[in-house]
Amino acid sequence: MTVLVDVAHVSHGYPSERGGQWQSVLHDVSFQVRQGECLGIIGESGSGKSTLARILLGLEAPKSGRVTLAGQTVGAPRRFWSRRRDERTRVSAVFQDYTSSANPSMTVLDIVAEPLRVRGVRQRAAINRQVVALLEQVGLSNDLCERFPHQLSGGQMQRVCIARAMACQPQFIVLDEAVSALDMSVQVQVLDLLVELRANLGLTYLFISHDLAAIAYLCQRAIFLQSGRVIERVDDMTSLGQVQHPYARRLLASVMTF
Repeated sequence: MTVLVDVAHVSHGYPSERGGQWQSVLHDVSFQVRQGECLGIIGESGSGKSTLARILLGLEAPKSGRVTLAGQTVGAPRRFWSRRRDERTRVSAVFQDYTSSANPSMTVLDIVAEPLRVRGVRQRAAINRQVVALLEQVGLSNDLCERFPHQLSGGQMQRVCIARAMACQPQFIVLDEAVSALDMSVQVQVLDLLVELRANLGLTYLFISHDLAAIAYLCQRAIFLQSGRVIERVDDMTSLGQVQHPYARRLLASVMTF
């Protein structure tokens, strides 16, 4: 299977609030994401998951190491965002907090249409047609087009965010705690949607979560991250119950019994 994303020896950190001392967040992290798969990154708060997501999205540059997407380096934000539209839109994201992920003063139509305009779609009729098609793909009616975020349920709003992520026709989607803020029954519905979209459209995901049950449900492979270090890899989810590292075993024991 073709490697789409290659993360090679990435380390990163930030100045400490106390005296400017350097605080490492990621330590020599390496992994690959294959085209058409969903790779899970599992870790508790403070493990470096969100920092890793920002680097993969080109929002921050790693202090050392390299990230490539389809053979092209994802570098410093200034260089990344100065590239051509088609390069910038190769990767998109769905975040945990759907309430702050969209402008509350914008309608659903305009929220989903944002990436279309970035891609250069200008005709209103074409925008409307594509937005309706995207909403249909995520199981939403076009009756919602003129509604505002506060008029939607959490599950509906997260589906809108997924539709927006798909609007730029990305090669790669980063799902950063994308179902964590939803009720359990709604989580399962959104996970089922993500499975269906990946199967039907050949999408490639990186699913970042602290929820091992969600990782097991959605992903083909998984990586355990602790304090910014990869401490265990699972290359076949049927062998998830055989993880060896104490941290991985503790997370496993907290959610399921094999």
